[in-house]
Amino acid sequence: MEKFDVLVVGAGTAGCLAAKTAAEKGLKVCIIDSKNKENIGAKICGDALGEHHLKTLGLEKPKGDELEKKIEGVQIFSPDLNTVFTIEDKDFVGYILNRRLFGQWLLNKAIDKGALLMESTQFLEPVFDGGFVVGGKVKSAGKTIQLMSKVVVDASGFAGAVRQKLPNEMGIENKIENEDVEACYREIRQLKQEDENTKYCEIYLNSEVTPGGYTWIFPKRGAKVNVGLGICMRGKFPNPKKQLYKHILSKPQFEGSLLLSGGAWWDPTRRPLDNMVGNGVILTGDAASLVNPIHGGGIGPSMLSGFFAGKKIAEALENGEPTQSSLWGYNRMYMDSYGKKQASLDIFRMFLISSNDEDLNYGMNYKLVTENDVLKASMGDEFHLNVTEAATRVFRGRKRLGFLRKLKTTIDMMRQVRVHYDVYPNAPEDFEAWRLKTVELIELGKKKLL
Repeated sequence: MEKFDVLVVGAGTAGCLAAKTAAEKGLKVCIIDSKNKENIGAKICGDALGEHHLKTLGLEKPKGDELEKKIEGVQIFSPDLNTVFTIEDKDFVGYILNRRLFGQWLLNKAIDKGALLMESTQFLEPVFDGGFVVGGKVKSAGKTIQLMSKVVVDASGFAGAVRQKLPNEMGIENKIENEDVEACYREIRQLKQEDENTKYCEIYLNSEVTPGGYTWIFPKRGAKVNVGLGICMRGKFPNPKKQLYKHILSKPQFEGSLLLSGGAWWDPTRRPLDNMVGNGVILTGDAASLVNPIHGGGIGPSMLSGFFAGKKIAEALENGEPTQSSLWGYNRMYMDSYGKKQASLDIFRMFLISSNDEDLNYGMNYKLVTENDVLKASMGDEFHLNVTEAATRVFRGRKRLGFLRKLKTTIDMMRQVRVHYDVYPNAPEDFEAWRLKTVELIELGKKKLL
């Protein structure tokens, strides 16, 4: 029976960063993944990564074949297509990636630091001892084996292979509600000719086509595009693939285009799990719902979570046992750096879900919602309406006073959530009171906005 310091379940962006960071600290690390090595990194997603995430992690910019296109910003189209918000900011400069090659790039970094990869290996269930996760049962080469470790990292993605099998006593949410998930479908298509504008990622709002979500068209190298859409899984929702073919791929832009690849997946678009650690276990990436609730981007936050996880695990093991208390700082690190932004955007997501196309058209056309609002909201920054600006907007929005009131409520609620996350507890003993307040705030947001 082989023993490790760290067992990482999943060799995605979060898992590779966790493994690399822990191995750099001299820990014995094993990564398992259900794919064979050459296919690790291949994933159905939007393929976009903000440059600022790489700077935060101290990673060099992609410059090889893993880079498809440099992006200078985002363009957001109103439902009637009459208004386009162009968002250009340092936090919106980034890259469209070759997802498989980028994943290989990260995997090799982890392996180069000493992490062991077990490819084509399926995680079956955690192993428990005395209230601690102490390893996992896995299936490899047709055999079920047990791998022992001091800490298990769930980096298995939305499925949460470890998370779903943790006991309630761990204090970690097992289930993600459908209303907090987007069903997505996307294709990589070869166009007959490259679009004139390939500087921006394009996002299209339309509640008829993508209720609770949006359509995206992201440029790739050589007249290729990543085109897809996400739909909130609230109530009876339409099939995303059928919506893409009916409303998007039928446009002249895609006439004569060639399908290169396609597929579906699920995106958890909510606040982070309130707690992501237990005795001997840490959750990272999509397994912990670490996805931007507005644009669904998860590569950057997942890498950040993996980095924090590896760092905190090394610290905990150096000082003693990997108890929930000794790993708790991971929660605080993530919440302070990205989690409070993500939680406030959960409120802004409610605002968008509850705004119909008529409101959004009027709001964007008459600047009831401005580019600066969208920029600040998407970055999780605090923003407000001063008296003069509010009066101007009321004048412009005399036909949409309800929409303006909802915007003001959204801004106030986002501020309350940020203030609440600023006092995320420093120890598990204070967690339950904080969690109950979190639930209260989120439910209040739903009551006022949805």
